[in-house]
Amino acid sequence: MTDVLLPLSIAVPIVAATLPLALGLWYDEVGWPVAAVTTLGLVGSAAAVAVEVYTGGPFDHELGGFAPPIGIELVADELSAAVFLLVALVSAATLVLSRVIGPRGNAFYSAYLLLSGGLVGVSLTGDLFNLFVFLEIVGLTTYALIAADRSGASAYASLKYLVVGTVGASLYLVGVGYVFLATGTLNMADVSVQIVERASYTDPLVQAGFAFIAAGFALKIALFPVHTWQPDAYQRAPDAVTTLVAALVSTASAYALIRVTYSVFTVDFLAANDAIVTALLLVAGVSILAGSALAVMQSDLKRMFAYSSVAQFGMVVAAVGIADETALLGGIVHLVGHGLLKFGLFCGLALLAAGYGARRVEDLASLARDAPFASGALAVLGLALVGVPPSIGFLGKWYIALGAVRSAGATGGVVGVGIAAVILASTLFTLAYVARVIERLYFAGVDREDAERGSAAGHAGTTSGGPDGDAGTAVADGGSGDAVPGTIPTAPLAVLVAAALVAVGLGFAGAGFETLLDPYLSEVFA
Repeated sequence: MTDVLLPLSIAVPIVAATLPLALGLWYDEVGWPVAAVTTLGLVGSAAAVAVEVYTGGPFDHELGGFAPPIGIELVADELSAAVFLLVALVSAATLVLSRVIGPRGNAFYSAYLLLSGGLVGVSLTGDLFNLFVFLEIVGLTTYALIAADRSGASAYASLKYLVVGTVGASLYLVGVGYVFLATGTLNMADVSVQIVERASYTDPLVQAGFAFIAAGFALKIALFPVHTWQPDAYQRAPDAVTTLVAALVSTASAYALIRVTYSVFTVDFLAANDAIVTALLLVAGVSILAGSALAVMQSDLKRMFAYSSVAQFGMVVAAVGIADETALLGGIVHLVGHGLLKFGLFCGLALLAAGYGARRVEDLASLARDAPFASGALAVLGLALVGVPPSIGFLGKWYIALGAVRSAGATGGVVGVGIAAVILASTLFTLAYVARVIERLYFAGVDREDAERGSAAGHAGTTSGGPDGDAGTAVADGGSGDAVPGTIPTAPLAVLVAAALVAVGLGFAGAGFETLLDPYLSEVFA
């Protein structure tokens, strides 16, 4: 019976997405309770699936009773269960944040539920074309959410993401077409078999298929130099939307890259195609360095951590290209950890922006005196992003670097050592911009009474539609935030502190991650 949870976890949020709009004809504020009940159900489903996978092993569900490869298959294994759980928990936590700071319109909650259903679909599907459908659901709802405040800047950011995301989806679909021509199937498990039986790992159709799919994911993950949609999207979206998108949307695409690379093409394909692996590692290395360097140069807080994501996802892609068991473990841990850290960081920034109008590094001056818990959580999450132990940020980077060095030792090449050196350099860059944030929070020596007067003036300006009217425009989607200037709302603050504690606590869970993910890693590296 547990397998029924897989289709229900996708279908229920998508069907529920129609309710806020439909019931909104009679009830103005029906969106949040519908979204809350649905998301709580999603959390319960994710927990049940995770318990079943990690205690009883992977399981699947054949949609409509049609067996694969003809029918569509949903699969829950150690990798997909971790991402499903991340999606459910972050979605629920974002709901708490949006309840206070907005957006709160029924249209927002419909898009939120549709996005949640699409993200769950990406994490559970075992079919290449079905994956494209769910990626499109995620993309289309993200475009709408980014533009939810209806400002010109957010519309431009959404349009840029729409164009880039559509190109990425098209490249992915072209790649799937090549794979289908070579293998005659779209079921992921069956493709991995048919590549061997009907083609080969060096078949030009198979190679072209992987190249197009990887290029499509590079656009959606936002690797350098095709990352340009991400800083604008993160900066211009309403704060609660940024929190959700930064934690989950590119994470879902990076998960899909891991899934397609190791479950469809397999590690033997990587071993047989040195040129493709080298190109993948080169793009990943450049993305790590460029994203980190660009983040250091930013003063806008949301853009700073957007560029940070370019670097962090570069590490995940590097872990994919290294094709080492330890490095892939690190890539998965870093994928989950980055989702958690970016949720916490953008949640903290949203609360400081709502309470004190802090949008730029200089706005944080001595804010730790007025908002000690939010500032402390932000500092802890920032240090975790740097990779300071004990934290999940340290675990992910450690495993990736260790796997890279071990791979270099096994093959006699220098690429692995280069990736480890790039990760070290990125860590120093990350320390530089996180230290700026912490220094302003704790050691700026600013008189907060003067700053509060400036903040009050800023709020007046933003709610009247000023050029940087984030606080006011962030709630323009049919609702209004309850954040009071000069205070931090209790409920989202508790969520933020919990995220910081979990980020540190998972730093002690290295052995646990190894145990839980060992069945998946042993299978793909068998």
